[in-house]
Amino acid sequence: MRHGLIPGTRGRVRPMTLFGDPVLHSPCEDVTDFGPELASLVEDLFATMYAAQGVGLAANQVGESLRVFVYDCPDDDDVRHLGHVVNPRLVEADGVVLRGPEGCLSLPDLEAGTERYDHAVVEGFTVTGDRVRVHGTGFFARCLQHECDHLEGRVYADHLTGWRRRRLMRQVSRASWRRSS
Repeated sequence: MRHGLIPGTRGRVRPMTLFGDPVLHSPCEDVTDFGPELASLVEDLFATMYAAQGVGLAANQVGESLRVFVYDCPDDDDVRHLGHVVNPRLVEADGVVLRGPEGCLSLPDLEAGTERYDHAVVEGFTVTGDRVRVHGTGFFARCLQHECDHLEGRVYADHLTGWRRRRLMRQVSRASWRRSS
């Protein structure tokens, strides 16, 4: 029997911030208040991530320029990693560099081969201010690097060069969500 709440069940699904919005392209501010508003934001992030069928979500993806992200992501051994990090710092990104398909909830239905390290370590805090250190390998390491990038004002497209970047930018310009925003 499971004890405790399932993340996101008390949250509300927020509108997704889409590629091109300035909040996605500017560094986020550190969280200074570890009160109920932060706890609500984390619940909303989980609810929004699950509704969009994602594996990670940063606060600026729902329009909040704060250094917070959530994740529910498997690694390459299919081990599930579930949690959140407040004021995260990517303290290690090393190992083998792998190019793999990467997408983003702020660029719906698009993906591109993006290079990432296969090992990452993030340090930060929980919503209650306790220190946390998260280790990731494989796909989960990719997720940690991706979410930390968001909080620095970067998206995976910023890692692309040459024909991969040109192709993704053409797809963005033709995307239905781009025309409707």
